[in-house]
Amino acid sequence: MKAIVAVDNNWAIGFQNDLLVKIPNDQKNFRRITTGKVVVLGRKTLEGFPNGLPLVNRTNIILSRNKSFNVKGATVVHDMDELKEVLSQYDTDDIYIIGGESIYKALVPYCDEAIVTKLDYSYQADSYFPDLDKLPEWEMVEESEEETCFSIEYTFRKYINKEPQRFI
Repeated sequence: MKAIVAVDNNWAIGFQNDLLVKIPNDQKNFRRITTGKVVVLGRKTLEGFPNGLPLVNRTNIILSRNKSFNVKGATVVHDMDELKEVLSQYDTDDIYIIGGESIYKALVPYCDEAIVTKLDYSYQADSYFPDLDKLPEWEMVEESEEETCFSIEYTFRKYINKEPQRFI
């Protein structure tokens, strides 16, 4: 499994159920990487999408504790055991964890790779991704040239987990 995320200098990912910033090249990169793949996300993250609809051209798996929650065009699971059962049907290289905070915190230890857009800015935020630079099992193995959008500098980074836990 892989995680894909955009974070600021403090590893923040969002504020009031929205992204910190929308950078067209980051969104294009996200689409390129996840199209045709399986994306795992929480209900609140789904609600932040346009019209609250699942992402097109992907298999959307939504994790929600609400047993009556249902989404057309997505599979809804209610706990980690159910998620494991559903994800066991897919190649782990095709599974991307896309948020939000509680989903990342629960599943990042099981990821073998993280694709991180690192924004060189500190935003007001209320949700965070685990700081991979402080976790000894994670190592940054690639970083792109710095890019700029609306005066925000950012890089694309690839981290690998040297000790991923087994999920499926």
